[in-house]
Amino acid sequence: MPTPSALTPEQAHPRLSTLTVVDVRTPGEYAAGHIPGALNVPLDQLGRALPALREAAGRGGLLMVCASGARSGRACTDLAAAGIPAATLVGGTSAWVAAGHTVDRPESAPARAPWLMDRQIRFVAGGLVVAGLLVGLVLPGARWFSAAVGVGLVFSAVTNTCAMGALLARLPHNRPRPGHRDDLAATLATLTTGQPEPHAPGRS
Repeated sequence: MPTPSALTPEQAHPRLSTLTVVDVRTPGEYAAGHIPGALNVPLDQLGRALPALREAAGRGGLLMVCASGARSGRACTDLAAAGIPAATLVGGTSAWVAAGHTVDRPESAPARAPWLMDRQIRFVAGGLVVAGLLVGLVLPGARWFSAAVGVGLVFSAVTNTCAMGALLARLPHNRPRPGHRDDLAATLATLTTGQPEPHAPGRS
């Protein structure tokens, strides 16, 4: 049975055993709670994961997931351009939880999870606009900075891209903790073979 281009949580839940679920959020967001069995491939690492995702798609349906559906939709577009079919989860993990479904959270996850990327973007963009307006009280030309941020947000919505999100994803609180294994390498191995990598002592 072909996988549609989009699945609601109600449609996806009974099919989890037949789908390869790929969470494209940052490692910090993923650790805060993800769909059971989902593998983490951050959106900015999708290019590196294309060969492994192609192998996984050859075995069955791919379901791309993020917080709200925006990033997973972008991932599906990029995968389609590479000839890899995938579906997006409508509403993302937010809709999944709202529908009453459970999420997994590693025992090693930090007690205080980072904000969702959408919230981080709103905070930074709003802060930049306010800063530009305040500085503009002394230096009127600074108000153009606030205007530029607004134009950037409109461009982001129209093109369904987000340079600010890509930059924020590289900050330490959104990355794996230092000293831990390359989780993406293990994920790619799992996607390629269909079998999880053995859990070695000292890894988490």
